[in-house]
Amino acid sequence: MDVDNDTLHGVAERAKFTAMTEGTQEDWQLIAREFGQHARHTPERVLAHLRLLEGDHGGFPVCRLEHSLQTATRAHRDGRDEAYVVMALLHDIGDTLGAYNHPDIAAAIIKPFVSEELHWICQNHGMFQGYYYFHYLGMDRDQREQFRDHPHFDACAEFCEKYDQASFDPDYDSLPLEFFEPMVERVMTKPLAGPVKDALEEHAPA
Repeated sequence: MDVDNDTLHGVAERAKFTAMTEGTQEDWQLIAREFGQHARHTPERVLAHLRLLEGDHGGFPVCRLEHSLQTATRAHRDGRDEAYVVMALLHDIGDTLGAYNHPDIAAAIIKPFVSEELHWICQNHGMFQGYYYFHYLGMDRDQREQFRDHPHFDACAEFCEKYDQASFDPDYDSLPLEFFEPMVERVMTKPLAGPVKDALEEHAPA
């Protein structure tokens, strides 16, 4: 049986405008309410996309999902807090869509929910990870040195050394994705700040 889009997405009403210049307060209050419902399912959508990495090896010893689980597991077992572990879990989630800039995609996804330091680590881990292999591809392994004076340089270098570059072991006992799901839900349920977020949530149903 065919299901129309309103039924599929649970939309009972729609705004009346055909261009934003025609929008009314009633329209935007309706949209804000729908936004609240949509935003609450962000963790579920993120986890569903992360699962797309399963089985994708790209020539590596383990698939991309296993690498993500290993990275997060190592961070968790090292006593890192939940936001750090979630960043570690999602740091390569952009691999499916951003072959040339996957760190940017992952960083954009986690940005509303983590500290500026964790966002910076995620956004720049690709260049820092290059320290371990760029020279094998005829590239400069020290490209990260351009950030030497940045306050988060050491934190990003540590993430790559302790967790990211070390997480390609087929025999490592990674925790399953189900273990991390509650963390993702807790970290990604509420953004840390933002005026648009505050305005929209004011009109969202409890």
